[in-house]
Amino acid sequence: MAKIDMGRARFKIQRRLGVELPGLGKAGALERKPYGPGQHGMQRKKLSDFTVRLLEKQKVMFNYGLRESQLRNYVKNSKKIKTASWVDTMIIALESRLDNVIFRANWAPSTPGARQMVSHKHIKVNGQTVNVPGYQVKPGDVIEISDKGAKSGNYLQAKVRPRISSVPAFLTKEATAEKEKIKMVAKPLAEDIPFAFEKRLVIEYYWKVK
Repeated sequence: MAKIDMGRARFKIQRRLGVELPGLGKAGALERKPYGPGQHGMQRKKLSDFTVRLLEKQKVMFNYGLRESQLRNYVKNSKKIKTASWVDTMIIALESRLDNVIFRANWAPSTPGARQMVSHKHIKVNGQTVNVPGYQVKPGDVIEISDKGAKSGNYLQAKVRPRISSVPAFLTKEATAEKEKIKMVAKPLAEDIPFAFEKRLVIEYYWKVK
């Protein structure tokens, strides 16, 4: 996946996929134009089975800001775990990513914004600075933001205009006299994925991946 143009492209991506993806950070893509982009966007098109599966996979890829190679690695690793459906295992892993947790706690306006905060060393997990966006947060982990991070544009923008109305149940926010903290109190559930999602289509798209 090429780098997403975080300007108008965010609306075009969501309109093409027919769903709002919170991770892209720009709401209202389907309010005025609930059809695909381009001069032929309003025309009804018959999609092939492959295209339908591809579009469903792309919802995941764009919402979490992943390249295809990264998403395939999540698929491969999830298929090694036999205790649950691999697609459920994959969603739980994606929801447990540090950049996603920062976004879902409304500390950043988008997943790319949260990734930037992590990469710039604005985030601590259990008192230790972590600069790996894909770090897997575990139940019991406590996340803090640095003083510099609390003054960053991403954090301040999210405080004024949070992209998601409520924090998911697997997270709690603790406000101290100094600053907020996030705690993961339970593993995310597959149902916590924050957009309309058809698991079966993604399972069918990646059925050959081992």
